[in-house]
Amino acid sequence: MLKELYNSISEKMNKTISVLVQELGSMKAGRANPKMLDKIEAEYYGSLTPLSQLANISVPEARILLIQPYDKTSLKEIERAILKSDLGLNPSNDGSVIRLLIPELTEETRKNLVKNIKKAGEDSKVAIRSIRRDANDKIKALKKNNDITEDEVKIAEEKIQKETDGFVKEIEKLVEEKEKEVMTI
Repeated sequence: MLKELYNSISEKMNKTISVLVQELGSMKAGRANPKMLDKIEAEYYGSLTPLSQLANISVPEARILLIQPYDKTSLKEIERAILKSDLGLNPSNDGSVIRLLIPELTEETRKNLVKNIKKAGEDSKVAIRSIRRDANDKIKALKKNNDITEDEVKIAEEKIQKETDGFVKEIEKLVEEKEKEVMTI
């Protein structure tokens, strides 16, 4: 019973971490990164399709993304999707590929980006703590039903707290690494 609860907590907390990693990866840091385009979808034969399924995305230089569509007819739609996105990048279309020049980040842009990074980290910590709270509520319910003893409640709560602390540290480490990446010129 408790083992299932621990596995469930661990799984949920790992999902929270992977969502944060994906979110941080999609934030631009002054360098070209194909993950920046992960959230962008272009219309292809009537349905929205992620860019990674429509084109090969490579980084020929530190600040350039090269998008080579598998089907040249999707070039205009890919370009339109990039323009509509919140990236603020202007695609350069030469008829066969699209080039995206990633501009240098200004000091103000860097500071705003760090704020967004910290907010994403804080949101993840809140999610982790919420998972902990739900697990503690389940443990108290088990105690109330006399399914577990008082000692088992203490042990379970300590174990959950240790798990929570570990994941919070991991979030802080990820946020710190991304901040360094953004702030280095």
